Amino acid sequence: MDIDSFWALIEECRRQARGQDERLAWLRGELSRRSSAEVVQFQVRLDEVTHEAFTWDLWAAADRIFGGWCSDDGFCYFGLWMVSLGRESFSQAVANPDALAGTPEVQRLVGRPREMWDDDWPDWESLDYVAMEAYGILTGVDDECGEAFYEAVDAEQSDEEGSSGPLGERWDVRCEDEAARRLPRLSTMFPLRSLTQKGSSSASGSGE
Repeated sequence: MDIDSFWALIEECRRQARGQDERLAWLRGELSRRSSAEVVQFQVRLDEVTHEAFTWDLWAAADRIFGGWCSDDGFCYFGLWMVSLGRESFSQAVANPDALAGTPEVQRLVGRPREMWDDDWPDWESLDYVAMEAYGILTGVDDECGEAFYEAVDAEQSDEEGSSGPLGERWDVRCEDEAARRLPRLSTMFPLRSLTQKGSSSASGSGE
């Protein structure tokens, strides 16, 4: 499965199902009808594209959307959620994180209290496990396939794939002048208003 085939599968998933649970079920079913090698390659491609999104500028965008701070795990899940936006929106956001402001998925969040985002919350942790689940179905070992699956994924990944820090320069999205310059639309859509002293002191820009 090359990168074009990966994105074609994501786009077809977007057309066939609505909501994360339905999309996961569709992806799991589709992958489980393919070869185990293709399932492993799906995970490899997923890791590659989420690595592209591992930048300080996108972390700042997530910080802004989440009200001033996004944790390490929250940002990983945010990157997985970005995949659900489709190839064009994903690529635009990697090139210019403020482009997220133009996506319907982000626009649906504007003006709503975060405790009411519910299924629209911008994360998709479960996407990271769907290939392993399909691999378990194919191999017939289900929950016990994890070690074999990730060994196969590691064998397929290039040596260039590393876990170094986010790309780019870290900056503080709570600095309004800087946020207005770098993320003009998101800064307007998601005003920080008043952060508590605790929140201000614990969130030095992006998550540690």
